[in-house]
Amino acid sequence: MPKIIVIGGGWAGCAAALAAAKAGSEVTLIEKTDMLLGTGLVGGIMRNNGRFTATEEMIALGGGDLFELCDRTSRHKNINFPGHEHASLYDILTTPVEVLQFIYKLGVNIQFESRVTKIHKEAGKILAVEDQDGRKYQGDTFVDATGTAGPMNHCRKYGNGCAMCILRCPSYGGRISITSLAGVNEMVGKKENGSIGAMSGSCKICKDSLSKEIQKILDDSGVAIVNIPEELKEDHLEIKACQQYAMKEFKDNVILLDTGHAKLMAPFYSLDRLRKIPGFENARYEDPYAAGKGNSIRFLGISPHDNSLKVTGLDNLFCAGEKIGPFIGHTEAIVTGTLAGHNAARSAFGLDALELPKELAVGDAIAYIGEEINTGKGLYKKYTFSGSIYFERMKEKKLYSTDISEVRERVFKLGYENVFNKKLAKQR
Repeated sequence: MPKIIVIGGGWAGCAAALAAAKAGSEVTLIEKTDMLLGTGLVGGIMRNNGRFTATEEMIALGGGDLFELCDRTSRHKNINFPGHEHASLYDILTTPVEVLQFIYKLGVNIQFESRVTKIHKEAGKILAVEDQDGRKYQGDTFVDATGTAGPMNHCRKYGNGCAMCILRCPSYGGRISITSLAGVNEMVGKKENGSIGAMSGSCKICKDSLSKEIQKILDDSGVAIVNIPEELKEDHLEIKACQQYAMKEFKDNVILLDTGHAKLMAPFYSLDRLRKIPGFENARYEDPYAAGKGNSIRFLGISPHDNSLKVTGLDNLFCAGEKIGPFIGHTEAIVTGTLAGHNAARSAFGLDALELPKELAVGDAIAYIGEEINTGKGLYKKYTFSGSIYFERMKEKKLYSTDISEVRERVFKLGYENVFNKKLAKQR
């Protein structure tokens, strides 16, 4: 049985591990902290706008396990907020444990508190990775799902300092890219003004610290929109990684989503100003703890790759999540993680890598973003199924649909139904 090593336990790494296991591989998932999901521990938004279509495509493709799990753990379904329709909000408190248990059931070996600091390579092929304690993990193929945020010095240099976010670099060490360790030159995302990276687009408030009225609105409807007095407004729209939320409504209002905590749709907001808004007098941040000052900086380590998500210049390394470019969101991470994990297994079995057809949103997005970043101009943009540039492309190409039967029929006609659910066999 081939051995697949996945480094990084965020949504992308979890999806990669599941896909490789379902394909018939022995899988080890390495995570530097003590919890899975990474930024998904404080995220929560699924199925909004084009993410609905991408989710249903992945379910039809046989890669829908994590999406269906989030459907089951959603606190609210089919909700609307400015610029976004038919969203689901998964519970950030229960979902990580559900994911952990599901991955264990599929036989994936998870190694927590293991920060990969070294690789062993020979002639363009990775033989093993090694962590800070000297533990060595040998494999046939590898998946780099280490993300693009951190370490602390990057947040200090390109942001407003370490904001003490859920990634917990001070406790577990900063991100180390497997692609970079292997000697491959990575790309860096930029803002329109030429500055490096982008800031995470939301933060979390302890829901119990809000007024009873706001808590009730969140519990009942999942969304609370509170107008901000003119003298208290802050404009951080241009620095957000999540440009699908860079709308005037997010400047004029405090927009909260109920994911267990109250998800504030701004990268940061002065705590002193926030507490002057009615209903927020006792507000306290949950993530990052210094969200009155700043947030994490992302897109600092993008891997060159092809449409199968194989890293350019290495024979047996695939990439997933934000490693493929400024492709933002949990849905996007699961899509790329599933393809990377499946292709890692295919490579180990001696099979040709799979590319998703461009007639599907998931295939078109991966190909389009690859083309864009290779020209260089894509490094200045942000892509997501839920808004901004790529959602507009989805609509133009008539790939966006909320008709489940239509989406699944599209997958069926292309001959890709359940492709991620099939066990692979070693090529003779």
